[in-house]
Parts: sequence; structure tokens; C-alpha cells
Amino acid sequence: MKKNKETVISVNHLSKDFNFSNERPTSLKSYMTQMMKGQFSFPHQTFKVLEDVSFEIGKGEFVGIMGKNGAGKSTLLKLISGIYTPTSGTIKTEGVIAPLIELGAGFHSELTGIENIYLNASILGFGKKVTEEALPKIIEFSDLHEHVHRTIKNYSSGMLVRLGFSIAVHLDAPILLVDEVLAVGDVNFQRKCIAKIEELHKKGRTIILITHNPEAVRTHCNRCIVIDDHKKIFDGSPQEGVAIYEAKNA
Repeated sequence: MKKNKETVISVNHLSKDFNFSNERPTSLKSYMTQMMKGQFSFPHQTFKVLEDVSFEIGKGEFVGIMGKNGAGKSTLLKLISGIYTPTSGTIKTEGVIAPLIELGAGFHSELTGIENIYLNASILGFGKKVTEEALPKIIEFSDLHEHVHRTIKNYSSGMLVRLGFSIAVHLDAPILLVDEVLAVGDVNFQRKCIAKIEELHKKGRTIILITHNPEAVRTHCNRCIVIDDHKKIFDGSPQEGVAIYEAKNA
């Protein structure tokens, strides 16, 4: 797909494999027996999650990534955010990336909500002064109020989503990665999140959204990438991408 904007994410021939052991000791006795025999490794199989994926994303684009469960979408976002490393291929990014990928990712369960705001901000590379300035807006948007003083091990999944999303969108990272975690929580907050994402996009932020919701892609995205069977099969207009996704999942 032809680009006319500054490239902020470049993915070239990206592949990711995971190794799974087929046989592990079932007891301490069997483990000790294998050690005595010198058997320190176990048979394993390789599972390919992504295969030879390439694309570029320009500054300010709103890209929806679609694909059925297990296609490799979430792994792709974790590779872009640096949580995983590629088996082969390269990823180049320009600017700070704020990933909203997993519930509680980057949170410490024994810390309070406020302490986790500072922790996440530091992980993203933001200093204390910037975080302090953003703190009131983060708390207000999350609707957590007095709950920000509680340890997050007592938070519900919806509360974790509200806190994580609020941190990600109020620290001015130029690139925002959003997985299906927004499907968790109440409908009103989901609407609030979508409205905030639209606002950020209008301000020039680059947004990558993983979703199974065709209407979200048609309405909000200006580009769609479809992943199927661990490969990129389409990269183009949201309308065409949604049609291909729906045909694959009919």
C-alpha cells in the first residue's frame, strides 16, 4: 500500500515461532531419573504464530487489524511494543509506544492505582513532572476516584481496563496500540474510550486497533490489515478489509 506520510512503524518479513515441549517429567522421581541418565532436554515442537509479515504504518494513521482468534494479531502487537522479540525479520518504530494489550500488563498487584500510574509512566519513559501534570486527568477519566488509593490486586477486570486505558491515552505517547481489552467493562466506558481514541486520532496520534468488530473498523479506521492463518492477506481500505474478514469467518 502506497504511503505519503512519515513512517513510524516498519515491519519487514516478520516471523514469530513458539516452542512447546511435548514431554516433561510428571514427578520429582521421573525428573531425577532423567537427570541421572543425562537427559536435560525434552522433545519439543515449533508452532508458527506469524509468517513473513511486512507493512509500514504512517504517522497519524488509524489502522484496524482483523483476524480470527489464533491468527496472530495479539502476538503482532506484542512484537511491535517490544514485549516479544521476532524469530526472524525486523521491526522499526519511531516515537514512544503506549500499548494497551493485556489486563494488568505492566501493573504491580501490591501497589496502589496511583503508584501504578507512576510505574507505568516511567516504563513508557515519562518523568515525574509530566506524570504529575497528567495525574488528575488520568484519575478523572478512569472514574476510579477514591479507588486509586487501593492496591490493584483488589481491582475488577473493568477497573484494570479503565486505569490502563486512562494512563495510555493521557501521557501523549505518539503511538497507541489497543487490543480487544476494551471489550471488557461497561458499555458506557467503551463508548468513552472510542470517543477518546477518535479525539487522539484527530490530534495526529497513530492508532493501531485489534478488533473483531467490523463496524468499529468501518467507522473509525482509515486502513485495515487482515491476518489469516498467521499471514497478512490484505492491507487496504476498511471496507474491503472487513468484507474479506467477514467472508473468511462466514
